[in-house]
Amino acid sequence: MVSIDGSVIIQIVNFLFLIFALNVVLYKPIRNVLLQRKEKVAGLEDGVESLSNDAVEKNEAFEAGIRKARAKGIKEKEALLQAGAEEEKRIVDEITQKAQADLAEVRAQIAKEADEVRETLLSQVDEYAASIGQKILGRTV
Repeated sequence: MVSIDGSVIIQIVNFLFLIFALNVVLYKPIRNVLLQRKEKVAGLEDGVESLSNDAVEKNEAFEAGIRKARAKGIKEKEALLQAGAEEEKRIVDEITQKAQADLAEVRAQIAKEADEVRETLLSQVDEYAASIGQKILGRTV
């Protein structure tokens, strides 16, 4: 049978002292290290989340910049195409006017030459008529 005497009280005091000593020497430093590590991990997680959000924002800004640059490029392309079409129209109009001027000049020259040939033929009509009459009649007219 177990008897309760003064050694039980010593064992209880010894147990309480051991718990206090282990708490001061071992458990509190380990808990402090664990708390510091938890805070550090939480800080790193916040940093990672912050950097991740910054990366997402920068990526969106980059994509917005690309869209803006593409839109600007398309507008410049359309402006260049419009300018090219206007230049083409101007050149075609210029060539058309020159061709019409050349055509009018050629027509005037042809009309002038036709008048000269007509005058030459009119002046020679009497000679031709006399020659034809002489051949038909067989004598001089």
